[in-house]
Amino acid sequence: MDAILEKYDVLVCSAARRLTGAEHRSFIAEATLTLCDGNVRRAERQFGWGRQTVQKGLHERRSGLCCVENFVARGRPRWEVENPQRAADIRDIVEPRTQADPELKSARRYTNLSAAEVLAALRQQKHYSAADLPSERSMRDILNRMNYRLKRIQKGQPLKKTKDTDAIFANVQAVHEQARLDPATLEISVDTKAKVSLGEYSRGGKKPD
Repeated sequence: MDAILEKYDVLVCSAARRLTGAEHRSFIAEATLTLCDGNVRRAERQFGWGRQTVQKGLHERRSGLCCVENFVARGRPRWEVENPQRAADIRDIVEPRTQADPELKSARRYTNLSAAEVLAALRQQKHYSAADLPSERSMRDILNRMNYRLKRIQKGQPLKKTKDTDAIFANVQAVHEQARLDPATLEISVDTKAKVSLGEYSRGGKKPD
């Protein structure tokens, strides 16, 4: 007889595991009322269900109300959210070495500071202890969540072609044709390079440090 009852208990537990949320608690409450005379501790001993879950299921059954699960509040808060000062300290370190997306296609911000350099700056400038800081891998994730991406910052964009380039080459070609037609003209070719200090500079062309 005991073996048969034990099989029934296993079957009831198996059915409860297949349900989730409010349906799970509703089944547990019904089984507690039917098989355990509504005794929460007996249901805990017989089926291994948590008392709080059984009590919540019975409460929902009596009141007709369904409890809404707050899954977002579960788990450990993120390192930079747990203490907002941490995020502010990271911004103080990273922002001077940061620039926006050059093409303005996204809200991402690019920095040339690595996660290891940010951790070192937090220790030296903000006086964080090693025990208070996350690992280097976690710091990379934190920087990504704060919308920072590691990228070598370009001081300036080299100017490959100006609006007058075509006119300059057309004038040179015309001079070449004129020189070829004049037998008294000696044509000499000289290769020269010139620096053009025009372009979209970050921080006026100054280095971050």
